[in-house]
Amino acid sequence: MVQKAWIAEAQRAGAARLRPAPRRRGGLSGPALVYILCLGLLLGWYGPGWMARLDRPAMIPRSEPAPVATDNLSADFASCHSGGGTNCVVDGDTFWFQGEKYRISDIDTPETHGPRCAAEGALGAQATQRLQALMNDGPFSLEVGGRATDRYGRALRVVMRGGQSIGEQLVAEGLARRWDGSRHPWC
Repeated sequence: MVQKAWIAEAQRAGAARLRPAPRRRGGLSGPALVYILCLGLLLGWYGPGWMARLDRPAMIPRSEPAPVATDNLSADFASCHSGGGTNCVVDGDTFWFQGEKYRISDIDTPETHGPRCAAEGALGAQATQRLQALMNDGPFSLEVGGRATDRYGRALRVVMRGGQSIGEQLVAEGLARRWDGSRHPWC
């Protein structure tokens, strides 16, 4: 019996040693320690005198007008009857210039090659003739408006003359729509 009592007491004493120590209260806990560490890093990053910089007025960028491209390109544009060419208009928003094919990136015009209806074909022919006349009107410039090329490999450019988009002129005349990223039916 004494032996059983001794074993029971030894087990109680061993169990007491295996219990985790009680947690201390006080000191810095996890979230507070992280906050203080981040604050210290920020103060160290800005260095001495960071408060003095708060009194300075914020630098406000001046709004200067965008530089106007020089209209220094010109050519005699014909009508492209059989695909590629040099200095010719394919349709109301596509042309060849100096051996490269361009699509006017800020507009969409009716199709002339495979129109969906007679009205689209007729309006597309008018847009093509008008673009040819505008391209032959005098010097112009080509500006990148977003992506450099489309999925067909055509260079995407906004055709400008005197700081004004030739595509916007076609829109104002009812021969084109502003390009919104997708084609819409003309019929």
